[in-house]
Amino acid sequence: MPICVNLDRVLLERRMSLTELADRVGVTIANLSILKTGKARAIRFTTLSALCRELDCQPGDLLVYEAGASDEPLGDDDEE
Repeated sequence: MPICVNLDRVLLERRMSLTELADRVGVTIANLSILKTGKARAIRFTTLSALCRELDCQPGDLLVYEAGASDEPLGDDDEE
């Protein structure tokens, strides 16, 4: 997927553990781990907002578009 998650880098810069972030945001460690490893298929804006609030960052600090990464076609219902 061409969207990469830089949660590890931001956590390292903030000297914060995944466990501490999960407690602050109210999301399970398992869900943050899925996001961190790039296996997440979606993220709610409320979750993204909470992450940005607790990490004192912008969405662009967490999510990056990498051109050339394997773009997956949209489902048939997304095409007109």
